[in-house]
Order: sequence, then structure tokens, then C-alpha cells
Amino acid sequence: MIYNSSTIISLALFVPLSFISSTEVAVNAFISSFSSRRNPIIPCHPNPNPTLRPFSLTSLAMTSTATTAELRTQLLDLLAENPGAHQTPEIRSAFASKLEEYSKADGVDGSDVLFSIGSAVFGLENVLPPAAKKAKITNGDAPTKKDELPILDFDYMKQFMKEVFLTYGVTPERAEICSDVLIEADKRGIDSHGLGRLKPIYCDRMDDGILFADRPIDVVSESDTTALIDGNLGLGLYIGPHCMQLAIDKAKKHGVGFVACRNSTHYGIAGYYATMATSQGCVGLTGTNARPSIAPTFGVEPMMGTNPLTWGIPTSDDFPFVIDCATSVNQRGKIEKYAREGVDTPRGAVIDDQGVERTDTEGILRDMVLGKCALTPLGGAGDKMGGYKGYGWAATVELLSTAFQSGPWGEDICGLDRATGKPKPMPLGHFFLAIDVEKLCPLDTFQKNAGEFLQALRDSRKAPTGPGRIWTAGEPENDARVERMGQGGMKVPVPLQKNMLALRDTRPGLKEKYEKFPFEE
Repeated sequence: MIYNSSTIISLALFVPLSFISSTEVAVNAFISSFSSRRNPIIPCHPNPNPTLRPFSLTSLAMTSTATTAELRTQLLDLLAENPGAHQTPEIRSAFASKLEEYSKADGVDGSDVLFSIGSAVFGLENVLPPAAKKAKITNGDAPTKKDELPILDFDYMKQFMKEVFLTYGVTPERAEICSDVLIEADKRGIDSHGLGRLKPIYCDRMDDGILFADRPIDVVSESDTTALIDGNLGLGLYIGPHCMQLAIDKAKKHGVGFVACRNSTHYGIAGYYATMATSQGCVGLTGTNARPSIAPTFGVEPMMGTNPLTWGIPTSDDFPFVIDCATSVNQRGKIEKYAREGVDTPRGAVIDDQGVERTDTEGILRDMVLGKCALTPLGGAGDKMGGYKGYGWAATVELLSTAFQSGPWGEDICGLDRATGKPKPMPLGHFFLAIDVEKLCPLDTFQKNAGEFLQALRDSRKAPTGPGRIWTAGEPENDARVERMGQGGMKVPVPLQKNMLALRDTRPGLKEKYEKFPFEE
């Protein structure tokens, strides 16, 4: 068997371990994905030592002096040759023994996805290299009843996140901004981009050395109305607000401000930046590229990120009009949700490498790992429902995120070195536009005009089979804010409780400040 690490490495990027362990079906798909790796679509890197024999139970006893690279190859081949490995006692034992041996080999990286597989699929909780094992903190069980999820005050949660950023060396001013971006997502009900991102997206990436806590923000070029900024791979959570405020300041002086940014990183919810503009009397626009997920219309290869194109418009309502959404029909997280619910994926949301519009949710998740499926743009696959429109908007965002910046795209921002399996930086591009309303008409006139139109939409005739209400963009997020403020804060699911515990118990000084979280009482 020729060793190809692409399936294993892609797994680290695209399959959340919390999802893998949530259903037996998902685990089977996880393991079975390795048996199909002879003809991957995604770029691959052959075994540097093609003379290595395939790993089997027979060869296990013959390799007591194997090198680190050979041990890793044997583990990969064991998974590839045995799709149901986690269900066979003999093979489970062989995998456990070999992983233990691999963990003690020279130069082994504790972040290697094989250890995640060992934990999530084979239940090997403490098989890690010595250095990684020392850093691992075992926490007590958190509450598991869904109806007993604790509600934590937003100010408390924001302060905790700020304290976490401070432990990484983020300056106090920037830590305040970063925590504000994240808590705003939780206030709006966008749970995927708030506390849920703190550890896996920001802290873990700082730990991996592919994202940096305190980098300078450089001005590459600038005019009265424009600027090109270099974030130097710092936290996008403080780079984004800096760039949007710069665009707003320029708009207040000259009517319009446009800022492009390069070498940034994940900047949180795009809607945060749109509302920065609306709160200061401006129309705002922002977008960012991301790792490749969307195939172009009539194509099957993931080429573009889910690339949001986000507008914010001031209105006379209690909330602005904010359209903050991806340019794909669905995001990967939505398909994972379908799997948890045991339902099919709607036709047209995903296309495979044979051009088939897939609906088999479990198969889709498996083949996305293998690079054999891609998300479709808004409008779906092909052109019957206008998929070329979503494709055009996704490409627009990619262009505005890379062309000014001379920035990378596609495979260059996938986040993982496919040759070694180690994380690598994802230098993203963003853009920010602000238009000062007062330079064109009185702000209250603009807000009144916008508000009347939006109210007319909400008051228009309702579908008899619908929910009896029409929403406008930004309204669902406002509803979530009102509800959560009324309940006194945000519910913290068990996985996020565990993340908080892990951060508290591993980051310097946090244990003293947070001896006991409210959910530990």
C-alpha cells in the first residue's frame, strides 16, 4: 500500500472530534474513510520510504525497532486496512499497543491527529508523548442534563475570555477588543463564533505557533480614503476592529473609507464590523476569505472559502439591518447538525467529484474528508436555481480578499502542512468599506426611509403555511439578544464547560482567579 497522509490530515481540519464521538455511525464513517485513500482528489504526498510494508497484525510483531516514521506509517496502514478497527478487540489492542510505542518515539508531536483518533475513536484517553501528557489536565465531569445547563452572565464570560487572552501576551487593550468580538457573537445567538471558538480557533492555534498574540499592525500604503494593512499573522479579533475603525474614520472625513488587509487570521463574526459602522452613522461592508470549501458552478473541486459578504445599514428600528451569511448554501457545521439529527442533506447543497448532488449526510461527511465532496454556492449546484450567482459572490469576496493584498487562497490557506500533518499559518485577507450617511443626507432621514421599508416587508402578507411572521436581516439576532439578556446571560454547554476548565487549569494565573466556575457548584 502506498502511504498517503491526505485523508488523515484532512480529518484534522474538517471533522470535529466532538461530532465524531457523538454517534456510532459517525465513528464508522470516520474509520471507513481510510479504506478509500488510493485515489484521493486532494493533493497528496507519497510515502518517502516506499519500501515499507503495509501494517497488519502479523507485521506488528516484526517491527520492535521501527523508526518514528515507520511507526506512524504502520498506524495509518492499520486504519486503512481495517475500516472497523475500533470494533474488533484484537485490532483495538494492536492499535493501542502501537500508538503507545509511537508516543514514546523521538520527535513525536502531541498534536498529531493519530492521538486524537486514539482518544475519540479507540477511547485511549492518556496515550500521548511525555511532554503533552504533562500538559494535559484531567477535569471532573461537568453537568450533563441539557435542561440544567448553567446560565453565565455576559460580563463574567467576557472577563474570563479577556483573562485568557492576557495569559497569551495579548495587550490589555487588544484583549478587551478580542473578548468583545467573541461575546457579541454569543449575545446575538451566533454560538458557533463566540465562546465556542475561544479554545479551538484562537488558543489552540496560538499554542501551535500559527497565530500570534501581539503582532504589529503595519500600514503598507494609504491615501485619504483607502489603506492597505498588514496584520503580520496576529489575532484577527483585534486586526479586524482596527481596520474597520480606520475605514470609518476615513469615511467621516471624506465620505468613504476602504481598507484592505493581508496576513490576518480568523476575525470572528463579520456582522461585528458591519455594526461598528452602523453604530457610527455609516453603511458598512466587510468580507473575508477562508479555507477552500466551495466548488465553482459546473465544477467539483473545493476552490473558495464560505466567504461571507456582510452589509450593515442603519435604520429607525432598535437594531440595524445586518446581512451576515456565507456565500454557500450550507456550511460544514450545518451538515454535521443534519447527521446528529439523522436527516438527509437537502439536494443541491453538496456536490461530489462525479458531479452528483448528494443527500446522504454520513457519506457526505466521509467524502468531504477525502476531498471527494464540495459545498455548492448560494443557489445550489449548476445554474437551474441560479447557483452561478452565489458562485459569483463567493469569487467576489475571494478577489477582494486577495487581489489588493497579493494574498494566498485555496490550498495555501488550508491550515495544515499535508506533508507533515502539522498545522501551518492561514494568512487570510479581509476588506472593509464605510460610507458616511451624513455626507449624502441627514442620518435620521436615511434611518426613517430604511425603517419604513423594512417594516413594510414585515407587515406584508404572510404565507398561510409559514410561522406567521416575516423577519428582516438582523432581526433574529436581535431577538436572541433580547431573550438572552432577559435570562441573565448565556447557556454554556458541557463541551464548552470542559474547554473553560482546561483553559483555567493550564493557563498561568487563571486557577487563582477562577477557583470555581458557577457550573461547578
